Amino acid sequence: MKIAKFAAVAALAIALVPLQAAQAAVSAQDAARLGADLTPLGGEKAGNAAGTIPAWDGGLSSPAKAGFPSFASPGRAPDPFPNDKPLFKITPANVAQYADRLTEGDKAMLRQYKDTFFMNVYPTRRTAATPQRIADATKRNATSAQLVEGGNGFTGAVEGIPFPIPKQGVEAFWNHVVRYRADAAAREIGQAAVTETGGFNMVKFHDEFYVAYSQPGAKEAELDNVIIYFLQEILAPARLAGQVLLVHETLDQQKENRRAWIYFPGQRRVQRAPNVAFDNPGTAADGLRTDDQFDMFNGSPQRYDWKLVGKKELFVPYNSYKLHWAKTKAEDVIRPLHINQELARYELHRVWVVEATLKAGQRHIYKRRTLYLDEDSWQILAVDCYDNRDQLWRVQEGHGINYFNVPTYWTTLETSYDLQSRRYLALGFEDSANKSYDFNIKRSLRDYTTLALQNRGTR
Repeated sequence: MKIAKFAAVAALAIALVPLQAAQAAVSAQDAARLGADLTPLGGEKAGNAAGTIPAWDGGLSSPAKAGFPSFASPGRAPDPFPNDKPLFKITPANVAQYADRLTEGDKAMLRQYKDTFFMNVYPTRRTAATPQRIADATKRNATSAQLVEGGNGFTGAVEGIPFPIPKQGVEAFWNHVVRYRADAAAREIGQAAVTETGGFNMVKFHDEFYVAYSQPGAKEAELDNVIIYFLQEILAPARLAGQVLLVHETLDQQKENRRAWIYFPGQRRVQRAPNVAFDNPGTAADGLRTDDQFDMFNGSPQRYDWKLVGKKELFVPYNSYKLHWAKTKAEDVIRPLHINQELARYELHRVWVVEATLKAGQRHIYKRRTLYLDEDSWQILAVDCYDNRDQLWRVQEGHGINYFNVPTYWTTLETSYDLQSRRYLALGFEDSANKSYDFNIKRSLRDYTTLALQNRGTR
């Protein structure tokens, strides 16, 4: 605990440096730590002093290392740890014993749902891994990446993590936004807005991601300021089916906000959609999440001030293969008030804690958000969202796994719990018994133009 507190104090001191003074990239000496005492993406390679967090040994960098040499996309990744048993269970009765290792959100869930909510804590498995070219690019980026004025974008980096040794909170945010998630991927998933009694209607999506930023040999000058091309088509229910959203996520959002368009099947036309951002209601989410809560937190950081609080050891969702299992159906997961906690897995990990506080004169339904980012992957694992009265309102959890056929660590199920309405949203249910993300799709920029959107909608 002394080590964790020292790290938090040191990071807080760094975070208080004015933004312009902290824009410079790290030194070559600091960058040389990547792959040495730090992991290739900037995590601490060593385990903790107590031995409860092991050293990082490269993660699950291939199917063979995970014990499944024949596994291939788009099959669901099997559980590399089927014989793991919980070390202990955190309940409302013993929460005080573990309070310093819990997010405020999980403490609130344990208080509010004291009859049903608990957390099974498993052995810590540092499975996160990335391709070697991403590790190499991260090391290059470390000495060249810089924030643009105001922190609303960055320059001098491509392919890898831009700020593996972050100096301030907004740098950690950008690490999450551009973390490696394969070159391209597609999935068909379900989103359930669950009532207090457990009722739900499933909305089904077809999603596609083409990550221009991460393409092999990508060059910043050739990106046209776009890092990710995202397409989402609603497949069901029938009253919403056929609506298609296209997003071009920009790199320098100081220069240009994200570009977005929607195809409306009833009108048979494509329209610009500048409001698909910030706290605009998320697609078909029954008001239970905002647009910028998709993928835990996305888009522009411009409405918030960002503070790097430091690094802490916390129990967080991790290696959630039970939720990803081919035989696990939505009906097995969804329960009143929260998901089936027997299927959730929590582990002790070091996470970067980042506070986002609404700037004076800016508007958002969340006045403050606390982000918890995995040191090994930069995946946001949890977010606490506060309303304008500074009351904890919504609690997000990102239940992720290592898709070791890529490899990449990414969520398999995202949940957002509304403590005021006692409802929640769960996103990521996979319809097929065997399919998950398909990382083998072949796409080009021509597939993500407005003309392609029009053709997709009218076919």
